[in-house]
Amino acid sequence: MTIKAKAYAAQTATSPLAPFDIERRTPGPEDVQIRILYCGVCHSDLHTVRNEWRNTLYPSVPGHEIVGRVVAVGDRVRGFKVGDLAGVGCMVDSCGHCPACAEGEEQYCDNGFTGTYNGPLFGGENTHGGYSQNIVVKESFVLRIRHDEKDLAAVAPLLCAGITTYSPLRHWRVGPGMKVGVVGLGGLGHMAIKIAHALGAHVTLFTTSAGKVADGLRLGADAVCISTDRERMAAHANGLDFILNTVAAPHNLDAYLGLLKRNGTMTLVGAPESPHPSPQVFSLILKRRQLAGSLIGGIRETQEMLDFCAEHGIVSDVETIPMDYINTAYERMLKSDVKYRFVIDMATLV
Repeated sequence: MTIKAKAYAAQTATSPLAPFDIERRTPGPEDVQIRILYCGVCHSDLHTVRNEWRNTLYPSVPGHEIVGRVVAVGDRVRGFKVGDLAGVGCMVDSCGHCPACAEGEEQYCDNGFTGTYNGPLFGGENTHGGYSQNIVVKESFVLRIRHDEKDLAAVAPLLCAGITTYSPLRHWRVGPGMKVGVVGLGGLGHMAIKIAHALGAHVTLFTTSAGKVADGLRLGADAVCISTDRERMAAHANGLDFILNTVAAPHNLDAYLGLLKRNGTMTLVGAPESPHPSPQVFSLILKRRQLAGSLIGGIRETQEMLDFCAEHGIVSDVETIPMDYINTAYERMLKSDVKYRFVIDMATLV
């Protein structure tokens, strides 16, 4: 038997999201069934729905920033019970036996993790995400939510935007005494500022928009630099230990690499539709700088991030929307017309 659920799906790369009925598996011995309360809207949802990465499986039900309440558990489940708050992020499975999985970094699974939507990374049966009434996930990929219930809508984006920024900040050991740059103030950038600030770093936001200065400071940045101002950029040259670049559009990386100290690292977490211009090799070799990338985090690290954010009172800045507003929300996302994450109230899916 299967469980029927209402959802919103795209049938093609050019069709709008619309009501669609899906089926979930009946929970097995190690499964947790979650009634979805809120689902964040990630730019990856839009990329996937419109097939901008050329790998979309249709019908496509996006959504991988899921917060809900447990309504059923299998008889081998020990970490969750009916009534618990739970979250699901970008993955619902991995091979479980490669070196990456063994080290708790399922996002780098050698055999390809299974996405919460759009199926296994290297091909396989489609999966449907959080723009739906419920989801069934194996316990080992379910996260515990410890935030106050009143914050649940704002917690949802932590399952992608939160871990996407937390993971590189932790991997490169960002902490007190470090000078950190955050490039871009959007869904990822605003979380990067909050988390880097909570880790004790001195944070500088780099943005092309003068209208974002006040908001950057409100979110926890110690300074804001307008990146189109050459004099202000020059004042930061060779001054940063680490840069987290969240911009998901092609741009000149050399302008930011020159801001790093010797041995500094700039990590990319934005995923543009087309490549960045290649950086000049001298931007790297003259100061032994590194250009790196990072992809979400494993389940263990995602739980660590959720607990850290709960302890420090960190949530996303969100605009809660009804399910039938999603196509308008996508158009607004393309115009950067949101501060800073849309979250769907799934009670509106009827």
